[in-house]
Amino acid sequence: AAKTSAGGNDPGLPSVETLMSRFVQQQEIADPIVLEIIDRPDPVAGAGEVRVRVHAAGLNPVDWKIATHPQAAAAFGVTAPAGFGNDFAGVVDEVGDGVTGFAVGDRVFGSARGRAVADHIVLTPDVSNLAHTPEGLDDETAATLWIATRTADAALSAVGVTAGDTVLIGGAAGGVGVITVQLAVAAGATVIATASPANHEFLKGLGAIPVAYGDGLVEAVRAVAGDGVTAAIDLHGTDTAVAAAALGVPGERIATIAGGPTPPYGAIATGGAASAPDAPARIAQLIADGAVTLPIEASFPVERIDEAIALQRGGHVRGKVVVTL
Repeated sequence: AAKTSAGGNDPGLPSVETLMSRFVQQQEIADPIVLEIIDRPDPVAGAGEVRVRVHAAGLNPVDWKIATHPQAAAAFGVTAPAGFGNDFAGVVDEVGDGVTGFAVGDRVFGSARGRAVADHIVLTPDVSNLAHTPEGLDDETAATLWIATRTADAALSAVGVTAGDTVLIGGAAGGVGVITVQLAVAAGATVIATASPANHEFLKGLGAIPVAYGDGLVEAVRAVAGDGVTAAIDLHGTDTAVAAAALGVPGERIATIAGGPTPPYGAIATGGAASAPDAPARIAQLIADGAVTLPIEASFPVERIDEAIALQRGGHVRGKVVVTL
């Protein structure tokens, strides 16, 4: 970290050290996204707060949507000039008065809305934004988990996937999809997963039956569905939701996370749906134990964050994209 001295060369003035750290910032909410890495004074943990030295930040589609769409930014309480990113992992390096449950040196992961890509972040810790990183789970993987685990848990809960279900999952090779597929399989469901052909063998390895998205989806699913489809989760848009309705799935058992507030056929919009409070910690432990896998497509140093965002926005990522600090 850089440092400056308020005392200068005057021996009569006390020397005041100001530590500086990096913060990724955009001056306006707009597309193309223009980010700069600035040096700012280190934030300090106040009463009831912790400071985290961030080691990695995982990217999500919502990150670039907030960064490019003023309405989305406003909905999430982000105003310019703004930081970037939500999910992070690192180590607690400062604890304010009154904090319980976290101590200096604790490895943690969580979410800091619109400001995760920074050397240091300060937040008021609770179950909505911070958890301990399980032993055996590396920071890069932990940094990808908060939004993905909560979204997967909320979607599965919304349609009530249980043993005996045959569930159609659209966008199954992405970060949320990979987790959703494995949790549904673990629950005893038969999973039919849409993805590009390049990801079919990977999805088979997770226990799913892969099919190609796009034209002919209804016919492709019907050909492998046996007794039919009983539930569906669309993690990309509405194509899977539309196909599920055509296959006879009732609207109350179709969920979509990206279909807007009023998705078609009475499907459930899960964008704001609540997940179980323990979902991030619980699923992180499953990953640490090897019961669930979450691949990282690529990892970029913070100086190459523009490349990371471009890859993530391309929409063909298997698993997650990470920025390291």
